[in-house]
Amino acid sequence: MGVTIALDRIEILPGQRLCLHDIDWPQLEAILAELGEKRATRIASYQNTLEIRMPLPEHERLKVILGDLLKILLDHLDMEWESLGSTTYKKRSDRAGIEPDDCFYIRNYRAAVGMKRVDLTQDPPPDLAIEVDLTSKTQIRAYEAIGVPEVWCCDRHQLKIYLLENGQYQASATSATFANIDVTALFSEFLNPDETKPMSERRRDFRQRLQDRYPV
Repeated sequence: MGVTIALDRIEILPGQRLCLHDIDWPQLEAILAELGEKRATRIASYQNTLEIRMPLPEHERLKVILGDLLKILLDHLDMEWESLGSTTYKKRSDRAGIEPDDCFYIRNYRAAVGMKRVDLTQDPPPDLAIEVDLTSKTQIRAYEAIGVPEVWCCDRHQLKIYLLENGQYQASATSATFANIDVTALFSEFLNPDETKPMSERRRDFRQRLQDRYPV
């Protein structure tokens, strides 16, 4: 006899994840509806495996500063962009779903302007996604299925870049979006924790470093 437990009775502590197996697509849709949109948890789903993650405060700080630095770089280079944050991306044909820590439309920014709902049967995936600690195979496989061309991962305060090649992610020393900038070295310097500096000061320092190294 099976046991049914309501999701609102399950507590996921910060830094932990709940892994559910044999979740078919209608069940995934029902779980997402029950979880709702106003929540701190994030999901990753691939081939009937669903992960529900609760980020730590440190995770959120890194996500925010990485996203802020990316926006500063885009603005510095006068590049157009749209961010859809942690929007839920689902692809039923591949039984995949993912909620990035942050995501950006850059090459396809026009498609995201004013977007209310994402339908991957007709809308493009984000051009670049941000993840802190991309350690789960479910997350990686979901990103591959969704088809996000470039993923930036902040792993222990170091930036790692993954590019989608032939349907799989390959580690890369350079960014496809910013081919002429040493993104890994530049960002990693400002992602290192410094308890004496607030985010605002790191943002200002980063902006100055860009102007010094990559004047436009």
